[in-house]
Amino acid sequence: MQPQQEISASSDQFNIARAELLDSIGLQLSDIDHCIAKLMNRRLDYADVYFQSTLYETWTVEDGNVKEGVHSVDRGVGIRAISGEKTGFAYSDELDTGSLDDAVTAAREIAKEKGKGRYKVATQRAIQTIYPSINPLVGLEDAQKVALLTDLDRKVRSIDNRVIQVVGSLTGVYETILIQTSDGFLGSDVRPLVRLNVSVIMKDTQDRLEQGYAGGGGRGDFSLFTGTDLTSNIAEEAVRQAAVNLEAISAPAGNMPVVLGPGWPGILLHEAIGHGLEGDFNRKKTSAFSERIGERVASDECTVVDDGTLPGRRGSLNIDDEGTPAACNILIEKGVLKSYMHDKLNARLMNTQSTGNGRRESFAYPPMPRMTNTYMLPGKHEPEEIIESVDKGIYAPNFGGGQVDITSGKFVFSASEAYLIEKGKLTAPIKGAMLIGNGPDVLTKVSMVGSDLELDPGVGVCGKDGQSVPVGVGQPTLRIDSLTVGGTES
Repeated sequence: MQPQQEISASSDQFNIARAELLDSIGLQLSDIDHCIAKLMNRRLDYADVYFQSTLYETWTVEDGNVKEGVHSVDRGVGIRAISGEKTGFAYSDELDTGSLDDAVTAAREIAKEKGKGRYKVATQRAIQTIYPSINPLVGLEDAQKVALLTDLDRKVRSIDNRVIQVVGSLTGVYETILIQTSDGFLGSDVRPLVRLNVSVIMKDTQDRLEQGYAGGGGRGDFSLFTGTDLTSNIAEEAVRQAAVNLEAISAPAGNMPVVLGPGWPGILLHEAIGHGLEGDFNRKKTSAFSERIGERVASDECTVVDDGTLPGRRGSLNIDDEGTPAACNILIEKGVLKSYMHDKLNARLMNTQSTGNGRRESFAYPPMPRMTNTYMLPGKHEPEEIIESVDKGIYAPNFGGGQVDITSGKFVFSASEAYLIEKGKLTAPIKGAMLIGNGPDVLTKVSMVGSDLELDPGVGVCGKDGQSVPVGVGQPTLRIDSLTVGGTES
């Protein structure tokens, strides 16, 4: 058995996380070492101990009145043991040595055979810093947070007198993690996250009601909203969407060219393509992209990356939830499938390396391969040129919900904002447009990619196997030559 070496931590992330997750609850680094040693007394391939503390706050103001103010604290530890393809996992929200021992015993039960108790001595490693180590919850007083939302309400109503309802919300998260692994990593991260949302309902003179939505956020504090024009931009965007929808006519139906706008429409790329490139689906051969590395899966206009290193972005991570540094991974390059996204388990079983995509919702869940910020790189075409190339089709700059079947690649997405394209020009706004297609097939029909790459404003949440994590999406304007559009007009 090899003892834990006390590490002289040089990073703010490590000092803050250790102070909040260990000193405040009376645990020491030696307690973590004891967990790893006890785990490795069974014949395991890998083990890790993951501590997490999350402070969460959200305020909701509806029509100028405070509807909700929620504060919560969630702390705990997740302990994982891996033997072959089997994973033993246990967690506890009681942080004392007795609870840790119970969790260790439960997790290691997957391996009955005695091990040698050996593991690599953990060393603190320098990590990249792509967002500040701050607590966003303390940057403003509660009254200031409410005032920010009531001011947002006022801004929305001043733009258009048809607004009849405004619901705004402000959310802040202060998360700290500390992780030690049997392969020798000891490290931590401090993960601030803020988000501002507004939903608007407008009514016209014929009593028609339509909704608009906008939001923004990232890894930082509330100065993102108080020190910039972002709040005004969010107000204007929500009103604009609702106003457009009040004028919308029924969407056409049939196969036709579809132009996707930049930014948030990358959610279609995330869902229809991204999930199919996660390592677990490909190891189990349940993805439409399984065993296709090196094959052409898209037109040569398409290069897609998953990049967890973008400063301040919602999906970015200094390290993932297994201690692997986040990276910029090329998934598809000029139409050719280059790689999948991996956590440590699937990487080991597929004889490759983790790509920094091991993520979990909290200490109560084991990690699995998940996206960070997934987007398509810009091309050579001007957005106006792409629209002008379409004689009859639709332009979709905003999306709502959707569904995807990972095995077949089939997807259905609803466009929350869309327009007819007629003879190369945007004409009437439409509503009720559903985009129906197949992920591996749709990328082969991308014939033009714009030069106007945008990332989403910082509102993405991704769900998988009951776990939700913050993500980013993005893309430039792009043309899909043929896609099934479900509407009410044929």
